[in-house]
Amino acid sequence: MKNAELYETHVKTVNLESAVAFYKSLGLELAYLLEERRVAFFYLGDSEKKQQMLGVWEVKEHEFVPSHFAFKVTVEQLRSVPQLLEAKGIALSPSFGLHASEPVVHAWMPAACYYFSDPDGNSLEYLALLDQEPKPELGVLHLSEWEKTFQ
Repeated sequence: MKNAELYETHVKTVNLESAVAFYKSLGLELAYLLEERRVAFFYLGDSEKKQQMLGVWEVKEHEFVPSHFAFKVTVEQLRSVPQLLEAKGIALSPSFGLHASEPVVHAWMPAACYYFSDPDGNSLEYLALLDQEPKPELGVLHLSEWEKTFQ
């Protein structure tokens, strides 16, 4: 259906306990742990509303394939991501050939992003939608460069 919303997404891990600790460190609330199935479910966003979930499934190492998903945040929240992750010992990842000293902007959306990885190598992203009109011709650039185009 065209107007359907994403309720849950899933990633794989080779060590469920390590993954649970990592996602808890990001502030996600553990909703349910099924030890016998080796899966953990976390609420995303407002856990009171129970509108989004992340499932983390333990698999054998030879079955593991890294994946990607993004957490949607506000621009103000995005600006605090480097300090938040650094305090937890999590490194930001360079992306699209650009260093991680500031967010990168996907000008076609437009959205500003920081990328990082979980302990298994799944690619994660904090993403903030920007209020300006898209400028796809700009490609991917740092936020400071994006902001200069509006001065």
